[in-house]
Amino acid sequence: MPHRFCVLILVLAAIVSSAASAQVYRYVDDNGRVVYASVKPPGIEKADKVNIRHNSVSSPAINDEVVAKDVVIYSATWCGICKRAKAYFEEQGVAYDEFDIEKDAKGKRDYARMRGRGVPIILVGDQRMDGFDQARFQRLYSAEN
Repeated sequence: MPHRFCVLILVLAAIVSSAASAQVYRYVDDNGRVVYASVKPPGIEKADKVNIRHNSVSSPAINDEVVAKDVVIYSATWCGICKRAKAYFEEQGVAYDEFDIEKDAKGKRDYARMRGRGVPIILVGDQRMDGFDQARFQRLYSAEN
């Protein structure tokens, strides 16, 4: 696991230093290893685009963490609370991945698997928040592993 983390950090560092429009793909090779590449590999059926966001805004309340947590939001275009949560993430410089539960195949699958009953569903590492509350999000995001 630490090896994968180091590889991911190196890939992300290379991406941040390259052009902002660069695309990254994630796939599993024939040996079962997760691979990140800047071009979609030929002959690989399933290569997911990796959504990488670079935020330059910082907040002492959240971004003092040395290691950022993975944040994923499952949302819908019509959801006002989802818009408020995403605006808060942007304002605080929190990188996140977003999946629309109505338009995105992965979003639909994950939402069904999680037995979602409303949006947003926000994952912070392995913690789940249904709905959005700034103070609760900040506690989840700042909690030590």
